[in-house]
Amino acid sequence: MSVVTEGAVTEQRPKAAGPKPPGRWAAPPRPVWEEEPRRAGLAGKGIALTLACLGVLFPLWIVVVTSLSTKQTISEAGGLVLIPRDLTFIAYQELLSGGQVTRATVVSLGVTLVGTLFSMTVSVLSAYGLSRIGSLGHRWFLMILLATMFFGAGLIPTYLLVQSLGLTDTYLALILPSAISVFNILVLRAFFMGISSELTDSARIDGAGDWRILWQIVMPLSRAVIAVITLFYAVGYWSAWFNASIYLSDQDMMPLQNVMIQLVQKQEPPVGLGQAIKAGELSALAVQMAVMVLALLPVAFLSPFVQKHFKKGMLTGAVKG
Repeated sequence: MSVVTEGAVTEQRPKAAGPKPPGRWAAPPRPVWEEEPRRAGLAGKGIALTLACLGVLFPLWIVVVTSLSTKQTISEAGGLVLIPRDLTFIAYQELLSGGQVTRATVVSLGVTLVGTLFSMTVSVLSAYGLSRIGSLGHRWFLMILLATMFFGAGLIPTYLLVQSLGLTDTYLALILPSAISVFNILVLRAFFMGISSELTDSARIDGAGDWRILWQIVMPLSRAVIAVITLFYAVGYWSAWFNASIYLSDQDMMPLQNVMIQLVQKQEPPVGLGQAIKAGELSALAVQMAVMVLALLPVAFLSPFVQKHFKKGMLTGAVKG
């Protein structure tokens, strides 16, 4: 292509085609994690998730199958049983026939129910009071609670306090020393502060007090976080064993976790099962596995019911906007 001008002929070559700069309204490039996944990536994720599930379910499978196996099957397998054969519930029948394990299970259930109710009541009330900006001394109480997360009295002063209050060899010693978690209170407080103030203000204009606002407005809107915190407290009480080991001396008051430690680590059979194990009617390994299954059942039963609230409750305060 040539251009004719006065006195000169110039040749204009076409410009090489290249990438155009993004326009004013052009969309910015998407980050890598928003791109469409490739087949190799999807296959890798599937393999990783499958291996993770197998890593969790395989030991559980061995524990359950061993607890349901006879003494002969366990002897032939040389210990833990992988392939089920001649299944029997004799270990569970002996454990739940009214001996030490049955009593320990009842103790653990009672402590978990009462302790969770007490802890949730105090935590919800504390979080609601601290979430009200104009409440009396809320800033000082908040600072005191935060200080307890970083500074503790220690084991010996705590034990002396429990002993001076006369709580040793009582079930209150399994609840009161660890009844409150400051972290759980802060999570509840953050969720309560995120509730629209227009709702509480309109209820207060209609004549509702703080108790009614908490019970009929705040708590129904906070079911997700309350379900998660309840699960945290319940699992904590059910799995606790340290308080019982230092505050209780009566074996009849021991919870299930302490009986499991006595059975698995110390190799001491529960009261009432020693003769059955010595007589060859029951395998000690099957009893150990059965106690483990009993300890896992409540958590496995409760988890699906709060699973739908777990994601929302755990993200409380973590997302802005």
